[in-house]
Amino acid sequence: MPFLLLVALVMGLDQLTKYIIRANLQPNESLPVIQSIFHITHVNNPGAAFGLLAHKTPLFITVAVIVVVVILAAYLFLPPGRMGPRLALALMLGGAMGNLIDRLRFGYVVDFLDFRIWPVFNLADVAIVGGVILLCWELLGPAGEQGKSL
Repeated sequence: MPFLLLVALVMGLDQLTKYIIRANLQPNESLPVIQSIFHITHVNNPGAAFGLLAHKTPLFITVAVIVVVVILAAYLFLPPGRMGPRLALALMLGGAMGNLIDRLRFGYVVDFLDFRIWPVFNLADVAIVGGVILLCWELLGPAGEQGKSL
C-alpha cells in the first residue's frame, strides 16, 4: 500500500471514529462493551499521553508539526525496498496527523477506547504506538532479520 494512502487511511479512520463518538456520546459518557473490562468512553483530553501537561495546546501543536516534518524527512531518506520502516512511518504520521487535526479544531484530542486499567486513548494513538513498535522491531530486531520487507 502506498505510503500516502496508508497515512490518509489512518487519519480518515481516526477522524471518522472520533466524529461518531462526538455525535453519539456526551463528554465523559461511557458505554460498557465488556462490563468492567472495555468501555467506549468519550473523553476530551487537553493534555498529552495520560493527560499530562493539560491545556498546553500550542506546545503540543508545535511538537506535532516537528514530528510530522521529521517523519516525512525520514521517509524521504529511506532506501528503496524497506517496507517495514515505510509502514511504521506511515502509521506514525497518520496517527500524529489525526491527533493534530483534533488539537487544531478543538484544542484537545478526543479519546474513547477505555480498558479501565489504562488511560482512555484513540485510534491515532494505536497507530502511533504500533508504528513505533514496528520501527523498533525493524531497527533492533534479530540479526539477519533486519531489512526484510513485511
